[in-house]
Amino acid sequence: MKLINNTSVNPFLAMKQTVLLFVFLVGLQSCSDSKEVPTSSLIEQGNLQDLLGRKATLTQKLNQLKLEINQINTALDTLDQSRKLPLVTSYTLQKGTFDHYVELQGDIKTRKNVTLFPEIPGTLLSIQVSEGQQVKKGQVLARVDDGGMRNQLEQLKLQQQLAQTTFERVSRLWDQKIGSEMQYLEAKTRYESLKQNVAQMQSQLSKAVIEAPFSGVIDELIANEGSLVSPGVTPVLRLVNLKEMYLEAQVPEKFLSAVREGTPTRVEIPMLGSFQDTQIRQTGNFINPGNRTFRIEAPLDNPEGIIKPNLTAKLQINDYSNPEALIVPLSIVNENAAGQSFVFRMQKTAESDVFVTEQVFVRLGKSNESQVEIVEGLQAGDQIIKEGSSIVENDQRVRLIQS
Repeated sequence: MKLINNTSVNPFLAMKQTVLLFVFLVGLQSCSDSKEVPTSSLIEQGNLQDLLGRKATLTQKLNQLKLEINQINTALDTLDQSRKLPLVTSYTLQKGTFDHYVELQGDIKTRKNVTLFPEIPGTLLSIQVSEGQQVKKGQVLARVDDGGMRNQLEQLKLQQQLAQTTFERVSRLWDQKIGSEMQYLEAKTRYESLKQNVAQMQSQLSKAVIEAPFSGVIDELIANEGSLVSPGVTPVLRLVNLKEMYLEAQVPEKFLSAVREGTPTRVEIPMLGSFQDTQIRQTGNFINPGNRTFRIEAPLDNPEGIIKPNLTAKLQINDYSNPEALIVPLSIVNENAAGQSFVFRMQKTAESDVFVTEQVFVRLGKSNESQVEIVEGLQAGDQIIKEGSSIVENDQRVRLIQS
């Protein structure tokens, strides 16, 4: 065999010649072992011990060949500057705040949404407001025919004035020891009785007027002027205040220890495309036996009045927070057939952009839509593969690119 002495030969070509020489030597070795009994003959003989011995010998040779091939591959990687390595991006693990949310659905309500009824039966004389009008607490909204009670009140007031004058005169005489005690008591009793009658009649007469129980907006006029109305039967109008809104939801009992008064909550109103941060202001003290839930309530700001009662909303309740959590993107966590979660940690090599992968099994904590908490297996500062984790294996050389 004639060897070519050329100092300018490519290192990769020289290594390739080395591999061919190695294969040639292995062939010579197999020729030297040709005197051995062929494996097919051992199988035909059916000797268990001979077959086990042959298997052990071949396994040892196979392992030795794999080891030598790995050594050759390592040398090739070192000599071949144009090698193709898997391209990956990295994620450096750092501590940060991790918040977990419970997602529920609720309804928007207001306690200042009432339908007003008359307190006495009669004819609806007048409606003194219009739909959409802003009104203040105590403002007169409508009037009902009082059925002559105002005239009766005026008569009672006249009788009261007369009884008051009589009582005052009898009282002055009684102070001077003039007159009888019975006259004094009769005058006092009549005056007190008429005063109470006047107050009672005034109270009854006030029921002929429908006043605003709170400030708000006239949402709807239901009855018409001149119609007959009855207490608790005939609605007259609807009054709504949209400034004091709140969200009500039913929370499963398993979150009882996590959802309390003051718990931060984020509310989304899909129909309006709006979000609002608030907190739980009230939790129910009763577990519904039908669905095993308890009631919560959270206030909502509505300065522009665009949030309406009975709108459906989604809420996210912050049931867990960890200010010192190790957080990784959920997409870079893999799982094997045994259900074990793992990531690939990157170990530095002599080359600045080349790393060796290390499969690290981790224990996961809580997760959200995009992130998951690492409870065990990694520490702050670890550099793990972000993009490309699905195409690499353990103990594999990879090239880092900037993401």
